Amino acid sequence: MILLDCDVLLDAVLDRADHAGEANALLDYVERAGYPASMAWHTVANLYYIARPHYGRDKTIEFIRQLADIVSVADANSASVHFAAGLAMTDFEDALQVAAARNCGAWYIVTRNVKDYARSPIPAIQPGEALTKIR
Repeated sequence: MILLDCDVLLDAVLDRADHAGEANALLDYVERAGYPASMAWHTVANLYYIARPHYGRDKTIEFIRQLADIVSVADANSASVHFAAGLAMTDFEDALQVAAARNCGAWYIVTRNVKDYARSPIPAIQPGEALTKIR
């Protein structure tokens, strides 16, 4: 099980030149192989608000629906917030990603910002490394 950080999903949806290839390859593999992957609940909102100005409401919602067909959404609750708040991480949003990864049983958090997860109890890896590990 992997948790996909918002940056990786944004690389795919926004077709970011330097990063879209690995992000799309990872999503394609997850879909084709049925490999278990999740995203944090708050990632859905982040995706919508960042992608909507580029694609409009309808196309953005369609992307999110298609994504939800291949990637589950990790559960969250009050205990998740308390867990995230107790982590020694500088970015609270990253701590929420860790809480989501813990809730869904992820072995890795897949992100381009590996250094931001140095204090995470769940290891963070780049999309290319994730492909190597899960294949």
